[in-house]
Amino acid sequence: MAGTTVAEVMAELADLEDPRAREVNEKHGDDHGVNLGKLRAVAKRLKTQQELAAELWATGDTAARLLALLVCRPKAFGQDELDAMMREARTPKVNDWLVNYVVKKSPHAEELRTAWLADPHPVVASGGWALTSERVAKQPDGLDLPGLLDVIEAGMKDAPERLQWAMNTCLATIGIRHAEHRSRAVSIGERLEVLKDYPTPPGCTSPFAPAWIAEMVRRQQDT
Repeated sequence: MAGTTVAEVMAELADLEDPRAREVNEKHGDDHGVNLGKLRAVAKRLKTQQELAAELWATGDTAARLLALLVCRPKAFGQDELDAMMREARTPKVNDWLVNYVVKKSPHAEELRTAWLADPHPVVASGGWALTSERVAKQPDGLDLPGLLDVIEAGMKDAPERLQWAMNTCLATIGIRHAEHRSRAVSIGERLEVLKDYPTPPGCTSPFAPAWIAEMVRRQQDT
């Protein structure tokens, strides 16, 4: 729907506000009350609108920013724009969608990955680790996997939560995808015990790296 204004979209998001959804989202650090399925339906109707996406992002509203990430054109952003957006992404869901839906599709992904890995801000660094996990899985050539394991071994135990999760995902991805590094990845996970006691619903895979690696490797062998 080309020609839709920010005011119209914000009014629609306000109408979708659900106190129960907000309560659930706030438990995860996300300050909005819009059901994500309904948000995706709005995005599907609006289709890609880069200018609208920029205006929605500029509002600073979490639901508006999530919608912006769904209707934007990822390759239209410059490297500096994406870096600034990463530093402005206040909530976990905005951070997650920015990295997964936008930065991963950007021609600047690799430059941002290397810059963010070394960033002192833990949330920005978590984006670097998320992008690194993507490369470990899909384009590992050129990566220093033993070096990544060294950094994880030294820093994951005491890292802030979101950074710790991102490093743990990279650890598990290395163990799952690269058999030659699997025993070391498992050993690091067992020694650090990060997320070992994380409550995992029945039928779901534990985020504890040794358990995660073992389960995914088992599934690979069964196929």
